[in-house]
Amino acid sequence: MTLGFEGGTVMLERAPVREFRSWYCDSRRWDGYAPRPGDVVIATPPKVGTTWTQQIVNLLIFQSAEPRPVSMLSPWIDNRFKGPVGPVLETIEAQTHRRFLKSHLPLDGLPIYDEVRYIHVARGGRDACMSYLNHINGYTALAWAGLDAAGMDEPQIGRPLPRPPKTAREFFHHWMARGEDSDLSLMSQSFFDIERTYWAGRGRSNLLLVHYNDLKADLRGEMGRIADFLDIEVAYDLWPELVDAATFETMKRDGPALLPGMEFGFEGGTETFLNKGTNDRWQSVLTDDDNALYLQRLEEELSPGLRAWLENGRRVAGDPRDAVD
Repeated sequence: MTLGFEGGTVMLERAPVREFRSWYCDSRRWDGYAPRPGDVVIATPPKVGTTWTQQIVNLLIFQSAEPRPVSMLSPWIDNRFKGPVGPVLETIEAQTHRRFLKSHLPLDGLPIYDEVRYIHVARGGRDACMSYLNHINGYTALAWAGLDAAGMDEPQIGRPLPRPPKTAREFFHHWMARGEDSDLSLMSQSFFDIERTYWAGRGRSNLLLVHYNDLKADLRGEMGRIADFLDIEVAYDLWPELVDAATFETMKRDGPALLPGMEFGFEGGTETFLNKGTNDRWQSVLTDDDNALYLQRLEEELSPGLRAWLENGRRVAGDPRDAVD
């Protein structure tokens, strides 16, 4: 079985339009990326199904349900708080399989290459917010120290990462506030900005938009969409095994093998990082006024087509490519 991708030249279609620096990300780290035909970039806001999609692409590329260290196989290039980018790029360059990479940058912060495939994953904002709360509440002291050091080392920031509230409603209002700390801080303005960039690029033939709700509703069907987009053929009798390996329950069971070393970043390791895999936790937390505030913000920030897709997914709102706005 060949795990690579047939060669050829890779043409830069569009250089990054904007530069992004935060405690978490630095878009300049992509400057040293040497693309190969068939590379896959999984680009998302935080806590919308990123690791889930990395595991799906991992399963499709290797055509095997065997647990593999997806966090090591699929490096996060723009992640600035785990050290210099050099070793990350060396790891990527040494890979001989078809490469699949991770990013939390907006589309206009990434270089776009004709022969690279981009997968954007989205989720309703309130669901992403509640998942983010669990995420940051699980940080270890070592994780906070890494983020603080990243901020102190960046002249445009020059300070530790401010600690957000720990309770759900307080965190929601922190997330909803309009701040100026950074383009990729824990704020809804960053979330909406990221979504606008991928929605604007949805007509690109090398960009696929995937939604968390659709993955939850029809995992086999969405995995098939991703396989078709990546030109990967899967034997019919192999599908049940691959789909099972991509379920939340199996990923949580295999968490230590999929995400080795997670205990250094999160109290409880993968048990914390792979929390519940559910939507609608906000319904028992937010008040009517909170929800009205969120919906008003959606109407102010996003076009009707993007609002419908972001909150509902493709199965309800239709294919993003068909939206007129």
